[in-house]
Amino acid sequence: MTAAPASVRLFQTHEMESLRRDRRLDPQVFRKLRNDLLKKFESDEAVLEKYPVAEAIELHSLKLYQRMDSEIDGATKLLFETESGMLIESVILRIATGRTTLCVSSQIGCAAACDFCATGKMGIAKNLATEEILDQVVQAGQILRGEDRRLSNIVFMGMGEPLHNEVNVTEAIELLTASDHFARSPSTVLVSTVGVPAGMLRLAKRFPNLNLALSLHSADQTTREKIIPLGKKASLTQLHDTILEIQTIQDREFMIEYLMLRDVNDSAKDADRLIDWIGDLRVHVNLIPYNTIEASPHLHASSRPVIESFADILKASGLKTTVRYSLGNDIEAACGQLIRQENRQRAMQARRTESESDLHVGFLDVGQVVDGLESQKNK
Repeated sequence: MTAAPASVRLFQTHEMESLRRDRRLDPQVFRKLRNDLLKKFESDEAVLEKYPVAEAIELHSLKLYQRMDSEIDGATKLLFETESGMLIESVILRIATGRTTLCVSSQIGCAAACDFCATGKMGIAKNLATEEILDQVVQAGQILRGEDRRLSNIVFMGMGEPLHNEVNVTEAIELLTASDHFARSPSTVLVSTVGVPAGMLRLAKRFPNLNLALSLHSADQTTREKIIPLGKKASLTQLHDTILEIQTIQDREFMIEYLMLRDVNDSAKDADRLIDWIGDLRVHVNLIPYNTIEASPHLHASSRPVIESFADILKASGLKTTVRYSLGNDIEAACGQLIRQENRQRAMQARRTESESDLHVGFLDVGQVVDGLESQKNK
């Protein structure tokens, strides 16, 4: 009999099957283990006690580095350390209705380099592995189980552009929705993108019930390119046509995310442009107040009256519109800033190590790579 490796990875089917055969275990053992950990989110201690073989399994690929709980609402920010020593963040949002949403990251940094985003200002981008994406869900689920709460929704709206890590994000969604893993409905998962048309279409075709969102932020091409450099790669016309095609595949509203920036995209004329751009698309518009970041001092949040007026114009045209006031404002700036500074320092150290040892660590400079679910579910 071939000796099993000291530790196998939970989401690697071949490794798990090899371990099962080496230990001569009934297939039901791993089925029950996955059920308890991935569906019920039982604690590591409980899993290890019930399944001694779990000692040979790497239950987590991330280390919880820091937890920050909001003192004003139900938000919790989780900072995780990857095996490469870099930090990523996830956010648990406890909604007043009793539902709970988890915002997960798909990359370390982001090559989209959006002007309003702290992640895009890191200057690095590295794809997270499938197991690193999924472990954010596992560890958040375990925290919520300890509070007697259920994880309602998962949104890919954390660090990174999900469609720049399409292979691993797609595999993560496959496992999130697989009956022998997390067994979640695709309608409880949302992927938000700044606009990668081919990837958007592929996701829609593979997961017809998946929720998709476009971070639009302006219906004026020039303005959009200024705040989202990746906007040069996909025109507003192309994005509109892509959503139109997606809606021949999916029988659901498409979400439009629109960050409200003072004197940038918040005028009545901007609202009219947005209405014209949407046209006959079936969408739900989420207006998002801007949270300032240190790296973009020239950007400012629109005032609440301006946001409400903008929303009224959209509603008067017949568009479903919601103003999404953020949770966790008291932990947003400090945590985002920590991630940016920490990872820049760690990336610099990694590059020095790479230079000294001739090893490739997989970081990309931004210059080398041009970075509201509840209303949909309650339709």
